Amino acid sequence: MNAFGDNFEQPSTEADPAAEFLAREQNALAGLEDEIPPVAAAATATLAGTNGSLDGEPVPKAVPKQVTEEPEKIRKWREDQKARLEEKDREEERKKDELREQARKELEDWYKHHDEAISKTKAANRESAKNAEKQFVAETDEIEPGTEWERIAKLCDFNPKTNKSSKDISRMRSIILQLKQNPIQSTKKI
Repeated sequence: MNAFGDNFEQPSTEADPAAEFLAREQNALAGLEDEIPPVAAAATATLAGTNGSLDGEPVPKAVPKQVTEEPEKIRKWREDQKARLEEKDREEERKKDELREQARKELEDWYKHHDEAISKTKAANRESAKNAEKQFVAETDEIEPGTEWERIAKLCDFNPKTNKSSKDISRMRSIILQLKQNPIQSTKKI
């Protein structure tokens, strides 16, 4: 490390400039604390009517301000305002309760209609599944040689615009259609 001129083991001979600045400022401001009275004492001296001098004289305590009675009109306005605000608060709570009750009823109705729609959909799906199963079983009994690709083509969806986010299956679709139109005759006997 010495070849680079870095010597971390010896203490630095230079003093920290920030520490030096702080030390100078503290020395310069050392005597000012005794000369300035606290802010609270100056404020009470001003309220009491003294000049708030800095010559070290004791500062007298503040004289409490006399409480004047509120005029009748202002007192009446405050009472009326308080009554109006209480009435508005009661009205607001009543409206909140009405809205909560209305929302609860609407939610119950929505759940009832939703459950009805789901049960109807389930029933329709069960019925269509039964019909599809019956049709599939009827078709399996009618297996004829050479119609295999037609049966496979019935099970496939050949609509090219069905799903844009899925993989491209156009090649498989074209192969199945070709096999349906020109089935391969097997020469093997099973």
